[in-house]
Amino acid sequence: MANQKHVNQFADYVIAYGDYEILDRQYVVNRILHLVNASDITLSNQEPEEQPRTPIETAWVLIEDAIARGVIEDVLYERDQLEAALMDLLTPKPSTVNREFYKRYQLSPIEATKYFYELSHHNHYIKSEAIAKNIEYKVPTEYGDFEITINLSKPEKDAKQIEREKNAPASHYPKCALCMENEGYFGTATKAARSNHRIIQMNINNQNWGFQYSPYLYFDEHSILLSEVHEPMHIHKETFENLIDFVKQFPHYTIGSNADIPVVGGSILSHNHYQAGRHDFPMALAPVETSFVLEQYPEVEAGIVNWPMSVIRLRSSNASQLIEASEHIRLTWHEYSDDSVGIKAHSENGERHHTVTPIARFRDDAYEMDIVLRDNQRTEAFPDGVFHPHPDVQHIKKENIGLIEVMGTAILPGRLKQELKAVEQYVLGDASIDLGVHADWAEDMKARYTFNSENAETIIRKEVGYKFERVLQDAGVFKRNTEGQKAFKLFIQECQTT
Repeated sequence: MANQKHVNQFADYVIAYGDYEILDRQYVVNRILHLVNASDITLSNQEPEEQPRTPIETAWVLIEDAIARGVIEDVLYERDQLEAALMDLLTPKPSTVNREFYKRYQLSPIEATKYFYELSHHNHYIKSEAIAKNIEYKVPTEYGDFEITINLSKPEKDAKQIEREKNAPASHYPKCALCMENEGYFGTATKAARSNHRIIQMNINNQNWGFQYSPYLYFDEHSILLSEVHEPMHIHKETFENLIDFVKQFPHYTIGSNADIPVVGGSILSHNHYQAGRHDFPMALAPVETSFVLEQYPEVEAGIVNWPMSVIRLRSSNASQLIEASEHIRLTWHEYSDDSVGIKAHSENGERHHTVTPIARFRDDAYEMDIVLRDNQRTEAFPDGVFHPHPDVQHIKKENIGLIEVMGTAILPGRLKQELKAVEQYVLGDASIDLGVHADWAEDMKARYTFNSENAETIIRKEVGYKFERVLQDAGVFKRNTEGQKAFKLFIQECQTT
């Protein structure tokens, strides 16, 4: 339970991290008391079992006390709203954050992002303790070390939360979770609390964009660059210009875009945005296995990457020519069909099937653009997508293969934590367990391995990595076989001659 000591402790954090000074102390204390709807008379004098040691731990003590006093209900969104409002007190206002960011940018781009990244941790916009729950490991493959994440960071909704969301009135503000209007938004039963949210205003390719970190980091310094305008995802020449301009300004970050059509796109297609971070993804570490020349762009090196999906890597110190070459490949792919390998640019009704997933970086004094070819056809045989995880691997991953997975980092559903434990128990001899969708996989592994209590978890984790490898192979438009690679070379020839 909270008492006056915890209010004072949180006030100390507010003054240390926020816009307030010692002279503002009484004001800050009263702001805290207002948020928790208390006074020093109504606060409990009972000490919590463990004393808080950080700003967020102190906020949690205040929140638990507010729940105990009936100020808020113990419902996820009400807890989040109060937490964000409290942490907003120790977060400098947006203008201060932007001013400090660009002040540090004058020293170096790394100092600027370091400041904003640390701030996003201090004010708990980045949910560090939730992210720590994720299961993460690497699996060596012929393409490099795939990164496997079983995502346990996002809290599960209880029945009361789901009921609140069902009965909540429709709201069109903010239009989506990526809109600029989320900065400072208090939140509702259906829209996330963002009182402590801050956005860095950026000029990218002479347009206004916003830069923020992801609350649930999937990789190092996972960040989002979002359009000021609420408009659908789209990939065109301007996309390449935007990605390269961002890399020019922040050369220590990689940035990429999800595809812009269903099945092969990301989870949010309604708002144009990119994802960036300071991370060497497995795909970036994969070498070029076959080089080729684009005579139209003499300053651009080009090649096919040794990767389960179909990836062309372009490299040049001439950013303008790199952008032109990238757009040329996109346009060529946009209209390209090859019936011999089931590739079709358009349906008979005119529906477009082709797009790309582009990724930009600056490495060894040159700009690089990885262009991943995507095709979203669906057929009776593959209603979820021809170039989508096929049914025999969907027990591990059935969702769209977006930007992060494309680059070799699997984001797998949290359900697998318990399901893989059940598989482990089964292969160790508990035949009474009903494995459901994992049954065939478990039997196959039992036929290939001799399991014991010391090796079972390691083998199962490795096999999950191999399933992810298959997922990427399924998503590859030119398969890693003789027929597929021959067809890939024909497409390269088309790029060279058009």
